Amino acid sequence: MSAPRLLEQVRARIRFKHYSIRTEHTYVDWIKRFIRHFGKRHPKDMGADEVQSFLTHLAVAGNVAASTQNQAKSALLFLYKEVLALELPWLDKVEAARTPKRLPVVLTRDEVMAVLLRLEGRHGLIARLLYGTGLRIMECLRLRIKDVDFERGEILVRDGKGAKDRVTMLPASVIPALREHVERVRELHRQDLAAGYGEVHLPYALDRKYPSAGREWMWQYVFPSASLSIDPRKGVVRRHHVQDQSVQRAIRQAVRDAGINKPATPHTFRHSFATHLLDSGYDIRTVQELLGHSDVSTTMIYTHVLNRGGRGVASPLDRMSIV
Repeated sequence: MSAPRLLEQVRARIRFKHYSIRTEHTYVDWIKRFIRHFGKRHPKDMGADEVQSFLTHLAVAGNVAASTQNQAKSALLFLYKEVLALELPWLDKVEAARTPKRLPVVLTRDEVMAVLLRLEGRHGLIARLLYGTGLRIMECLRLRIKDVDFERGEILVRDGKGAKDRVTMLPASVIPALREHVERVRELHRQDLAAGYGEVHLPYALDRKYPSAGREWMWQYVFPSASLSIDPRKGVVRRHHVQDQSVQRAIRQAVRDAGINKPATPHTFRHSFATHLLDSGYDIRTVQELLGHSDVSTTMIYTHVLNRGGRGVASPLDRMSIV
């Protein structure tokens, strides 16, 4: 039996490490581009010069953002260290592109209200949760029924960024609408089961340990897709969660309709959540825990947003009587 091809090895190692399917697609794409860039040479026959040349090409010829260049570097680091098992000292010396330090886009409370009023149904409920809890969009879309505790008024975020769990609040104002939504999801799940489906993806190979768990109610997504689809990893028909692209589009349109001239995205609700909590007098350590930041310095950026008009300093022009 011949050895698996390189990209098959990459996919297998990614799944062994429990990386998301989005990360799998991204890493495989960058590795393909790296190989094609050097005339389909095998990576084991290349080294520091080729990696540095490729990353430089992305920055100079491709004019990509620093985050994109770092993403490509992460994929190549994974390839050499995790797949080819080559401990090459130069890998750690490849300089990462510096990401510009920019203040986050934050909406005022009135702007948040204006956007939320223009979102209805499922998208409206998701947007309210993003602002009311500080969840990242994928954390929200990957919520399972068991992660929402109506009685305690809290949401358990499992396997968030950095593979960390945390607890955040469930806004009391959203509970009635969310309960109604969950009941509709329960009925959809009953229909799926009756049709011979009703299974969802389970993390960490739990489907092998508990073969029937994927059909249990508690494991279902809070925001399931409107249609069934084939799981690209397993080849079975399942109901995945809502795709983030549809939420992105709905929120962008709501921002335009509200006449807001800011590049607001779903993640802007998270920034606004943190800023408005600090503005209300909540301790920065509390906000740090709710956001799931490892270092309080990450949370500190929102204090800069609060310093209105350049560090909160009044302009000398405003002390004059000139009209």
